[in-house]
Amino acid sequence: MSTVATEIQSTFENILSSLAEKERSVITRRIGLVGERETLQEIGDTYGITRERVRQIEDVGIKKIGRIMRTSSLMKIQESGEKILQMHGGIMTRDRLISAIIADIGIEGSLNHNIIDVLLQADYNLQRSKPQLGTNTYFHFAEVTKKVVEAVHKEALKALKKKGDIMETTALYETIHLALFAQFGNLSNVILDSIMDIFLDIVKGEEKYIGLEKWKILNPATLKDKAIYVLKKKKEPLHFLDIASAITERFNEPVKTSTIHNELIRNNEFVLIGRGIYVLKEWGYKDGTVLDVILEIFKKAGAPLSTEEITERVLKIRQVKITTIYMNLQNKKYVERVGRNLYQAK
Repeated sequence: MSTVATEIQSTFENILSSLAEKERSVITRRIGLVGERETLQEIGDTYGITRERVRQIEDVGIKKIGRIMRTSSLMKIQESGEKILQMHGGIMTRDRLISAIIADIGIEGSLNHNIIDVLLQADYNLQRSKPQLGTNTYFHFAEVTKKVVEAVHKEALKALKKKGDIMETTALYETIHLALFAQFGNLSNVILDSIMDIFLDIVKGEEKYIGLEKWKILNPATLKDKAIYVLKKKKEPLHFLDIASAITERFNEPVKTSTIHNELIRNNEFVLIGRGIYVLKEWGYKDGTVLDVILEIFKKAGAPLSTEEITERVLKIRQVKITTIYMNLQNKKYVERVGRNLYQAK
């Protein structure tokens, strides 16, 4: 343990020793200072009291720590926490804030992070969220209310579900700004970014994208999802060799070209539009051969088309040689010539 970490733990333990025996015991057991962390219920069973009573004892002890530590070196923890929190819009998840404090103060080696948690809870200028399903615990200034946090989350879900796909963070935040400006004024991108970290149903991807956790696109686990991720990021048709290379580079996961090729072939989310070239079906592409594409073009046109018109339309959705298109126009079973350089389906 580093000198800084040793000093923090030693000072914290000295402050703990000045508390009432039960307060000291509850806090020690709650943060796992000696042994494993214990729940309110486990501690309550030991004393024969309710978990709510344990929580009250813990709160009283933490408030006492807040008063005692004002003249100690531990104030640098709170000062660092407030400074960092201010830089992030007045709200941050517990883990991110504690990690930032450790980096800011230069704490090296092992230090029980729950000590920092207690010291932040003892800061009268900060508030800590109550445990809630689907969220990360967070610290915030009083002016960043739960009402603001929940409204931002609601608007984010609404916008993402409406689009049905990942969004650039700047576009999502602009949507939230417009929706909530009348109620909360100008919410900066910094505070919106911090609020997004709180909710487990929203996931940030690398660079600038954000989406719903259940979509699995920004946090892909399977090879299929990783291929979809790569195509969505590139926003253009890719050869299966390029898809394999992109997966290897992005996820640091060597992928055999034969394996990714088989994955692209057997999943109907992908459409082959040229020799080894794939796109996402959701982009508006349909499965089928070049002949299938030509027949669909005839159906939509409802009238004979020239070779040039057919070629232009095919090349918009397939990356094939022009000679391949000409060869398919000679298929007399399905295509007939009805005039000089004019064709239609039989």
